[in-house]
Amino acid sequence: MTKLIALYKKPENIEDFENKYFNEHMPLVNKMPGLIKSEVVRLKGIGGEGKFYLQATMYFDNEDKLNEAMASPEGRASAKNLMSFAKDYVTMYIGEDN
Repeated sequence: MTKLIALYKKPENIEDFENKYFNEHMPLVNKMPGLIKSEVVRLKGIGGEGKFYLQATMYFDNEDKLNEAMASPEGRASAKNLMSFAKDYVTMYIGEDN
């Protein structure tokens, strides 16, 4: 299983960010072909405020399916939407289950 993992720093305006994220961005993500499931969790630092406040994980069968999803019209729309409001907050990784 391949995962696209997005980690988000705490935005300046959480309410505006979350409105755009959950009402605009996630509906686009969930239309991506080959997506098995998506999860979003709020993060807390241990012993204080952590570096990241939100983590999103998108699951695909393999990296080829992830790449196909990202190249699809739905994937491109999702990426364009995300960059319109979160480019200063997001860091992305690809993870592989062992």
